[in-house]
Order: sequence, then structure tokens, then C-alpha cells
Amino acid sequence: MIRVVVVDDEALVRSGFELILGASEDIEVVATASGGEAVATVRRERPDVVLLDIRMPDVDGLTVLRELRARPDAPVVAMLTTFDADEYILTALNSGAAGFLLKDTEPEQLAHLVRTLAAGGVVLSPKASRTLLNSHPGSGTAVDEDVARVRLLTARERDVLVLVAEGLSNADIGVRIHLGAGTVKDHVSAILTKLRVTSRVQAALPAQRAGLLPERFGCFARRVGS
Repeated sequence: MIRVVVVDDEALVRSGFELILGASEDIEVVATASGGEAVATVRRERPDVVLLDIRMPDVDGLTVLRELRARPDAPVVAMLTTFDADEYILTALNSGAAGFLLKDTEPEQLAHLVRTLAAGGVVLSPKASRTLLNSHPGSGTAVDEDVARVRLLTARERDVLVLVAEGLSNADIGVRIHLGAGTVKDHVSAILTKLRVTSRVQAALPAQRAGLLPERFGCFARRVGS
């Protein structure tokens, strides 16, 4: 059972997500909360996934995100937004968010996206993915550094990186390339270290700059976020 906490300043949004996700046999919304109650609620309920509004009047969603991600038992956190190209996308991703969900996500997609998050995947809407990839076109030096770091990866690690950027969980990657989930986890850890990034989402940027996935990342974004 995937345990979920929904944090939003609007009661209608909270109840809507709770109703939609509660219809799935493998997902349980264990609590909903406003921003001011978020950290205490997560500490009490210990969910697997937190869906967190990025813009709340009582407390900044980014502040809540940082507090949650700093915990030793940090849950997976995805940001909720009304805007498909939110200006805070990069800040949230750099602070440890596993992706962005639009509040008007189709009900039949919502449970799938939560399962993707719980399994270690990432979720981005199409415009969010473009914002990520176009955010820091960077100098030639920055691009060269990304390419050099990608070259440090083994051939198998590059295979894993491409599948990570497509949003696959460790288990799904293992099935795709015939490896155990534990081995895939070790590869992902090595990839993040070599690329000097802290999340699976961030790893997609140097991979794209190095030419490993010129179109795949966009396909992933359309698949899970459109």
C-alpha cells in the first residue's frame, strides 16, 4: 500500500485528490493538510509520497519541501501547481522534489503518477521538462563539463541513465536491461555521484547536453505528464 499525504491550502483540492486516489486499491491517502500543518502531519503519518502545493498563503511550499527533504526518513515529494511552467520549477527540483503534477491532471492518470513516484520515478509535465532542459543553456565550458562527467560513466551506467531520464523506476529498469533492482540502485547512486547531482531529475540535464537523449526526455514528459 502506497501511503500518501496531500498538502494544499484549498480544502476542495485536498478532498478531490483524496477521493480520486482513494479509489485505487494500492493507494491510501493517510492524511491531508494545509501548509502550516504539513511538516507535523508528515512526521506523524510517515507517508511514502507527499503531494505538496508549491504556492500557499500561510507557508511557502518550497520551505516545506526543504524541511521534509532534510528529514532522515524523507518521503518522495512532488509539487502541485496550477501553472504548467511554474517559475519555481528549478528551485523545487534543486531542493529535492521528484517532479511536478498539475492540479488538473486527469483522474485516470493521477494514480499512475503516484505509483511512478513511489517506485522511484520522476514526473514532469511537458512544459516543466522543457523549462528544465532550457533553463541553463550554459556556457561552452559548462556544457563541456557535463559531457566530461557523462564520459566518466560506464556503458551500463549510461544505459541506466537514459532509462532514469525516461522516468522508469529501479525495478522497471532492471526488467528492461535484465538486472536486479539492487544492482540498478547501485548504478543510480554511482551516476548521481559522477554527475555531481542529487536527484534523478537533475541527472537528465547533463545527459541531454551530452547527447544521450536528444528526444527521449521529451517523450518521457509527454508520457507521464500530458
